[in-house]
Order: sequence, then C-alpha cells, then structure tokens
Amino acid sequence: MRNSSRGMVDPFIVMDVMEAARAAETAGRHIIHMEVGQPGSAAPEGARMAAAAAMQDDALGYTVALGLPALRARIAQLYGEWHNVDLNPERVVVTSGSSAAFLLAFTALFDAGDRVVIGAPGYPSYRQILKALSLEPVLIDAQPENRLQPIAADLKGLNAQGLMVASPANPTGTMLNHAAMSSLIGAAQDAGAAFISDEIYHGIEYEAKAVTALEITDEAYVINSFSKYFSMTGWRIGWMVVPEDHVRIIERLAQNMFICAPHISQVTALAAMDCHDELRANMKVYSDNRALMLEELPKAGLGKFAPPDGAFYVYVDVSEYTDDSRQFAAEILEQAGVAVTPGLDFDRKRGHQTLRLSYARSTEDIIEGLTRLKAFMSNRRA
Repeated sequence: MRNSSRGMVDPFIVMDVMEAARAAETAGRHIIHMEVGQPGSAAPEGARMAAAAAMQDDALGYTVALGLPALRARIAQLYGEWHNVDLNPERVVVTSGSSAAFLLAFTALFDAGDRVVIGAPGYPSYRQILKALSLEPVLIDAQPENRLQPIAADLKGLNAQGLMVASPANPTGTMLNHAAMSSLIGAAQDAGAAFISDEIYHGIEYEAKAVTALEITDEAYVINSFSKYFSMTGWRIGWMVVPEDHVRIIERLAQNMFICAPHISQVTALAAMDCHDELRANMKVYSDNRALMLEELPKAGLGKFAPPDGAFYVYVDVSEYTDDSRQFAAEILEQAGVAVTPGLDFDRKRGHQTLRLSYARSTEDIIEGLTRLKAFMSNRRA
C-alpha cells in the first residue's frame, strides 16, 4: 500500500532507549532511568481521589470541545497566581496533552509549505509534527553563549511564518528572561510571523520564575500541560491559550480532530491544581536532585553543560569522549546500568556529541545513577 511522504518522520530515539532499558530489566538487571522526561511521582493523591469518585458518580461522556468550563476558569486563575496575568478563561482551550495543542496550533496558524523556526537543540516532536503537516521546520543552531536558546538576530533573513520557543527548554532546562522573551516576540512580530511559546515546564523552576509570553503580549499561542509540574504524563491532558479572535478557529478544529480531551483526565487535572502540598514536595525532590547533578556530574568528568534554570534535565557536552552519542549511551546502559538519551533526538547536527540526563526520578535513584556514572567514567578514562 502506498505511503505519504508526510508520514516519513524520524523515530523518537529516547523511546528506543526506553525499550532497551526495559529489555535489560526483563533480563534481570536493575536499571536507573535518566532517559525519560517524566516525573517519578504519580498524579497527586487528591486528584486520583477525584478521578475515582467521578468514575463512580459520572457517566464521563463527551465534554464540549474547548474543555470543562470549571477547568478553563481554574487554568486562567493559575496565570494570576503564577504570573499576575489577568486572563480571560474564554481564551483557554483544554487539549489531549500538549501534543494535541501543537497539532491544533500548527493547523490553525500555518498553510502547507509555511516555514516555522525552532531552535536546536529542541524537543524533536516539534519538527516531526511540522513535517507531518507539510510545513517546513527551519532549525537555528542555538549557541552556548546564549545558553542554547534562540535570539532575535537568529531570525534575520529566514522568511519564516512562525517562531516557536520553549522556556524552560527540553533538553537544556534553560529559560528566557523577560527581556529575551520580549526581544523574540518583537522580532517575530516585525517579521510577520506567528509566535508560539511552549511552557510545559512552568512551575518547575529553581532560582527565578519562568516568564510566560502572556506577560508581554496577547498575540501569541501559549502551550502548557499537566504532564510535568502536575505529574500527569499518562493522563494526556494539557491546554493552550490563544488570542480571542482565534478561539472559534481552534474550537472548530478541536471538534473535528479530537471531539474533546478525555473527560476523566479533565476532572483529575482540575483537582490536581489545588494539591499544593504534594506538588511542593515534588519540587523539593527536583531541587535536591538538581543540586546533586550540578555537584556530582563534574566529578564524573561530565561538567560541560549550562546549569538548568528549570525542567529536570542536564544537557551535557561529551565531545571529548565520543563522536557517537548513541553508541556512548548504549555503552553507559550496558556497562553502568544507567539509561540516558543521546543528543541526536534534540539536535541532528550537533547531538552526536551530547547526552541528556533526566533527574525527575527519586533522589535515591539519582544518587545511585550518579555513583554508577562516576564509576563508568573512571574506568573509561583509565
């Protein structure tokens, strides 16, 4: 049977690493997971209790396409709590995870053949979804001196119809401050390009609060998710904020593409937003784990990285040890029992010399993983 060229996207290498780690565990080995970008904790207990009650008391049929009104209102309230932004709940759209939000945003904003700028290193699904929608991802090589974030000058001469940024970013954990975000928004506006801000790691910040694009402009698409800060990866629930005159466009697309986000996940997400004690406890784990990574990775000879401002990743330059990060990651898994992600997922040009290490699991696991990495690196350099 024939295939479309749009379907010929690259594999997500971290999923292959996860499968290799699973196979090793099936064979009886104890693997420390530093490859996958998901919290080690479950959805908050209060949220799970709300889900259990809803399954007993509610038919949980379709919701309206834009999401439960109570959840949209609570999300809008969150922007006031976190960013002092007065947000109209009518601009909030509940989605089936941030992945659905990307599909909706790219479909609403761009026509086939349009060019959308994204920074490298960056989340690989951006470029794959763009390609699958017959859009052209335009990759800019973010520089170490800019903490691997794009800057306004990078847009010059690109003739692009869109710019997408992420702060905190995956895989680096670096953030855009208010001035940097403003500069990029201004550059996009000057170029007549739509601006999309991926903010799914908001809430997981350490020394400074992340800046939302909504602090600067209403003329942007902002995408977020319950997966990271709220520990709800498998529930597949997220949201987007769009300009008021785009709400009906998104609504029509959502009605036809998804009908609605999962009802039970919306109920769970609404309850999760008020589980403050548990969420703060999760953040304490991430903060402790980050401190361990910053202290111990250099001792292992893995000290070339920009300290993460948020999220739960360290993106390490391993160019002095390898020119094949995929093979290097395989050696670490085989010899040390630690699963890490090759940088090729995030940067096809330079990722053969980088690794992403996630510290989202328990502190006990991170301590053990770092011990194993130090032993592996010591033997490798001997």
